[in-house]
Order: sequence, then C-alpha cells, then structure tokens
Amino acid sequence: MDFSVSEEQKMLLDTTSTLMSRHADPAEIGKWDLDRQYPEELYAKWAEAGLIQFPFPEEYGGLGGDAADVALLVEELSKSSADLCMPYSSAIFCGFNILRNGREAQKRRWLPPLLSGEIKMLIGISEPGAGSDATAMSTFASRTEGGYLLNGQKLWVTGAGLKDAYLCLYAKTDKTVSHRDGVSMFLIDARAPGVTLRKLDMLGRRCSGTYEIFFEDAFVPEDQLIGGEGHGWQCLMSGLQYERAVSAASSCGGAQGVVDLIAAYAMERQQFGQPIGTFQAISHRIADMQTRVDAARMLMLRASWLSSRGEDALREISEAKLFASETYVHVAGEGVQLMGAYGLSREYAMERHFRDARSATIAAGTSETLRNLIAGLMGLKQLR
Repeated sequence: MDFSVSEEQKMLLDTTSTLMSRHADPAEIGKWDLDRQYPEELYAKWAEAGLIQFPFPEEYGGLGGDAADVALLVEELSKSSADLCMPYSSAIFCGFNILRNGREAQKRRWLPPLLSGEIKMLIGISEPGAGSDATAMSTFASRTEGGYLLNGQKLWVTGAGLKDAYLCLYAKTDKTVSHRDGVSMFLIDARAPGVTLRKLDMLGRRCSGTYEIFFEDAFVPEDQLIGGEGHGWQCLMSGLQYERAVSAASSCGGAQGVVDLIAAYAMERQQFGQPIGTFQAISHRIADMQTRVDAARMLMLRASWLSSRGEDALREISEAKLFASETYVHVAGEGVQLMGAYGLSREYAMERHFRDARSATIAAGTSETLRNLIAGLMGLKQLR
C-alpha cells in the first residue's frame, strides 16, 4: 500500500494551489462569502486548467485520472474554502453517475459540456420529509407525451442557483413498488418552466448557496431520464461511495486550512512579550489539531486508494467521511478558541471555517447515519 504522491499528482496539486492563490485569495473569498455570491469566473478557471476533466475517461474529453487523484485535488481546493469546492464535487459526482448509468448517446451529449465548464450539475435528493431516509421521497414524475412532468419539492440543494446549472434529480415514478424499483434519475435545467428556486439563509457555505426547489408540472424530456425508469436507486447507490470519499477529502482540506491558519497566527500574535505559539498550552493544542487532521487524512487516503483499485470500500469510506467531517468541526472550534475574539471576526477566515464546517457532519451522510452503517458492517446490528 503506497500513499506517496506521484510526479503527475504533484504537478496537479501545484497547478491547483497556484490557481487558487491567483484567483481566490482570502480577501476575495471573504467578500464572496459576505455577498453570498459564487465566483463563476473561478469555476471557469478550474475548467480551463483541466480540473473538471481530470478524473474522466479520455474518450469523453477527460484526462483519465482516478479516485485518488480526485481526493488530492478536492483536498487542495478545500484548503482555501470547502464551500467553493462544493459545486466542483457535485459536478464530479453527477458526471460519474451519467458515466456509469447513462446510454452512450447521453454520455456523448452531457459529459463534454460538463467537463468543459459550459454547464454545471448539482444533486437533488433530500426533501422536507426525506433527509437521511431518502426512501421517503415524494417528488413524483408522471409520464406524459415525450417525457415526464415533475411535481414536488427538494430541499438543501447546494448551488442550484448557479449559472447554467442542471439538477441531477431523483424522483418516484411508481408509487406501488419499493423505493428500489420505484425511483428514477433525471437531468433538468434548474431554470426550466415549472421550476422555482428559493435561496435559503444558512449559517455557512454561503457562496455556493443552499436552495429549496419547487416543481409544478416541470417537463423533462424522456432522453433526460438516466439509467432507465425505476433504476434511480441503483444510480444513487452507484455513486454514494464516491460522494462520501470526496466529502472526506474536502473536510480534510478544510481542516488543514484551519491548522495552517492558526499556526501562522500563533507565531504572529504577541502576548506577554512573545508569540503565543511558544506557550505550551497553545502549541500542544495546535499539535493535537495537526495530529488529528493527519489521522483523518490517512483514513481518507486509504479509502480513496481502495476505491481507485475498484474495490468495495464502503466501511473504509464511511469511516473516513465520519472522522474527517468531525475533525473539521473540532479543529475549527479549537481555532476560534485559540484566536479569541479575532476568531469571531471577519478580518480572519477562521469564523468562515467555523460556519462552513458545521454542515460537514450533515451533508453526504450524517454522523449518526454513518455510525449506524459502520456498526452494521461490523455485524453489530440485529435484524428486527
């Protein structure tokens, strides 16, 4: 098992780091967060640099990377802002669902514009009554001439208001059968007639934006049904491990960004005639933060390595996502405490990390859901 970074990966990370330092410095990110506006020009720079294309096969315009490459890339992007990385992660997740489940004509139609940055794709799963229990979704797609009519509501959709956004939407198409057979996956323009977006006022991740979406007889052409009618659950499950591995990488990146920020601050901030980083009470807490981030990163690298080999890594990915997300929350809280009132000020990125981290233990599988899943994989749950 070799977790060393290859020369190609080093070049990828150097390119990503340079791009972010040039086009997304902390002051700009803070302004985007304050204005609650996503930097479309930054996303275009990612596409121009090949970051979106990287993990996809060359035959569809990709660069042939794997899950380990994506994990490192997402980690690097998230050091600056896990919020900014969300639309990137969604594009990869949705693109791979099309790659795995779409017909050849659908792959040829949708993947090139996604990889070039011409369009974006966001995930629409949760509903007011269907969060961790996705089987309880009630949004319904009824057959009509040439396609389907969507009626219902989705909630907590990240980035739905971005320019040229398409929703990778899951809806019931048959209420008489189990969720495994009665859910289908659709692609629909987020600004199609019958689709209404409402941006929600959330604690964190304000650049990407979180949306509530209403569907009232919104028409979806039949060729925008992915995987066939009744196969949406299989589509969703086929990408779940990948989504959680990417989520773990994002939390690792955000957490490392926190540690880097507090370490630099501790060597600059003077109290009692010396940098606070020289005080054992401070330095030991920062050392514990770094150790915890490194442990989360090792879990993430193991999971992404297994995934890149095509192995079933559900338990390893669940453990990585659980620990990395809780680590991000923990170190962000520690960072605020160690910076004192400065940690709550917009002059520093710490307060933004503190807000953004809170959703890490909720999105892509709550900590409670993941613990339940891990326990089951350990054989600790009994059938009822």
